[in-house]
Amino acid sequence: MEFDENQKLRYARNMILPEIGKAGQEKLLAAKVLIIGAGGLGSPVALYLAAAGVGKIGIVDDDKIQISNLQRQILYDTYYLNRPKVEIAKEKLEELNSDVKVEGFDLRLDERNASQIIDKYDIIADCTDNFDTRFLVNDVCMELGRTLVSAAIAGFEGQLYTFKKGKCNYRDIYDKPPEGLIPSCSQAGILGSVCGVMGSLQATEIIKELLGIGERLCGNMLVYNALNSSFRKISID
Repeated sequence: MEFDENQKLRYARNMILPEIGKAGQEKLLAAKVLIIGAGGLGSPVALYLAAAGVGKIGIVDDDKIQISNLQRQILYDTYYLNRPKVEIAKEKLEELNSDVKVEGFDLRLDERNASQIIDKYDIIADCTDNFDTRFLVNDVCMELGRTLVSAAIAGFEGQLYTFKKGKCNYRDIYDKPPEGLIPSCSQAGILGSVCGVMGSLQATEIIKELLGIGERLCGNMLVYNALNSSFRKISID
C-alpha cells in the first residue's frame, strides 16, 4: 500500500525501526485485535494499539463509566460519567487515529456469543477481572486457534501471559476457576499506574505477535511487582 503524507509522519517512529519498517506497518493496519474489558488494562491496551495503527479494534464491555473508574481507566474522564464505556472508547480511539476502525460490543461476553465475536479477530486481549470470563475466553481461543494475550492485576502486582493452541493455555496454570470468593479491586485495591504498566506490556506483546518479532512470551508468565521494582519470568511449559 502507499502511505499518504500524514501516515508517513504518524508512523515514522514505527517504520524507522528495522523490525517494523513499511511492511510491518502495513501488517498493523491490516490487523484485527479484540479487547475484552475496557477498564484499567483495556484502556492503555486500546490507546497504544490505536496509536500504533492497528487497523481494526473490537472492544467488549457492558459497563458504564463511574467516577471510581477514573483512578485507573485512562480512556475516560468526568465528562463521560454514566455513558457506556464502549461508546466512549470508540469515540476516543477513532479521534486519536482515523486509520483505526473500532467495533464496540456493549454486552457481557458469555457462552452464547463468545465464539461468534472472537472468530472475527486475529488476536485477543483478555483485560477482564474475573476468572469465569478468563476461562471462557481461553477455551474459545484454543478451540478457534486464536492467539490470546492475557494480563491480570491486583494491588501492586501484575501478571502477563501469551497463550496459543497446542503450545500453552490458561489451564496450564489453573485447571479450573479457583473456588471461593476472590477479592475484586474494589475490595483489595489497586494502584492505577500498575494498570498502565501491565496494559503497556500487553499492547507490546500483541504488536510483537502481529509482526512476528522478538522473543515472544508463550510458555512463560511475566510477573511484575511495583513495590520492589522487579520483573520475573516463570516457565509454564
